[in-house]
Amino acid sequence: MIIISHKSHNIYRKNISQNALKVLHRLNKLGYEAYLVGGSVRDLLLGKHPKDYDITTNATPEQLRKLFRNCRLIGRRFRLTHIIFGHEIIEVATFRGHHIFNKAQKKTDKNTSQYSKNGMLLRDNIFGTIEDDAHRRDITINSLYYSITDCTIRDYVGGLQDLKQGVIRLIGEPEMRYREDPVRMLRVVRFAAKLNMHIAPETAQPIPYLAILLNNIPPARLFEEFLKLFHNGYGYRTYLMLRKYKLFQLLFPTLTHYFTNENGTPIDKMVIHVLKQADEHNNNDIILNTACLFAAMFWYPQIELTEQIIKKQNILYYDAFLMAINNTLSEASKKIAIPKKIITFIKDIWNLQLRIACIHGKYAWKLMKHPKFHAAYNLLYSRAIIENNSQLLYLAKWWQNFQIATIHQQKIMLKDISSDSTIIRSENIYCLSNNYNNSILI
Repeated sequence: MIIISHKSHNIYRKNISQNALKVLHRLNKLGYEAYLVGGSVRDLLLGKHPKDYDITTNATPEQLRKLFRNCRLIGRRFRLTHIIFGHEIIEVATFRGHHIFNKAQKKTDKNTSQYSKNGMLLRDNIFGTIEDDAHRRDITINSLYYSITDCTIRDYVGGLQDLKQGVIRLIGEPEMRYREDPVRMLRVVRFAAKLNMHIAPETAQPIPYLAILLNNIPPARLFEEFLKLFHNGYGYRTYLMLRKYKLFQLLFPTLTHYFTNENGTPIDKMVIHVLKQADEHNNNDIILNTACLFAAMFWYPQIELTEQIIKKQNILYYDAFLMAINNTLSEASKKIAIPKKIITFIKDIWNLQLRIACIHGKYAWKLMKHPKFHAAYNLLYSRAIIENNSQLLYLAKWWQNFQIATIHQQKIMLKDISSDSTIIRSENIYCLSNNYNNSILI
């Protein structure tokens, strides 16, 4: 163990959440050990502002529940305590201990670890010392402990050295740790992309051939990981690393079926475009709606499936399109459980792609008032850029101007567009009749 004095590091109490300090002070005052740990310590050392604060202690979840009335216990695999201060949640965990696994023990015994046949850790409510806890954590740079009693940092696994060298290194034997929890592969890649660090060779080496273990992770948990991977301003870098280590292929088999080494297909280009767009939004403190992200990523598989249905069943494009929506989203949700609310949003965005060429009379104004119009317009604009299609570019530009025009200017634009039939006539753009009052551009 290495102890770094307050004079040798750059963490100051004034930069720490006041609510986190309240929890630490109270636990220390009552005779418990308690430390700031994980990403908050890492980010403070890097001069960044942590998004959340984690605390570890020798107090058990039951003891914490008695000490803090504003807390709730969560988690099955490992019990955690959330102490709630309005919009801020301080997560407190009891020191984790080394695994105790006894096949003779009943499965309901809370004092043992349980594994699946593939070696995945199912339950882990084993408590120990701070030294045990340090070696039980995932990554060295996330295993640093800050004490408010003497303002020192404790390093048990070489995390400070790895932080200085920009190395993401798994604690313990990598293959065994990945088998315990395959999501650790995603975490390793996420932190490498987030912090712009490189992965230690021994940590990286097992990932491609163990990636298949992600099939054992519940889709609902993978959705939570999806948000962490692509909604933090470094989604494009994360995407490149996920592809490098064969992880993206496991998460999005529908998309990668169409990928090429040259990134030349519309699907390739759309995924890259929308992830860069999400990063740009995030860096400007604007969060791109998750539904918009999914709608763009799966748009071309949706169109491909629509065309396949038309060939097989010889039905109208509109009917085939609606059938394809359910199939496309159902297939996507097999790996990543997309919530129903987001599914509904995606369907609205896609359906509006069929209606957004109806730019005549009052319908254009009505369409622009649709609550999902802006999201649908963004997808239209992205499609125009990806395909470099003159009609789509014209349509996207027209809607862009229409949104910022005065009412008088809008009336003039609608008169002009009514005489321009090229906007809805193109061999590269599907045109439908009889489904709405006029022709519809896809």
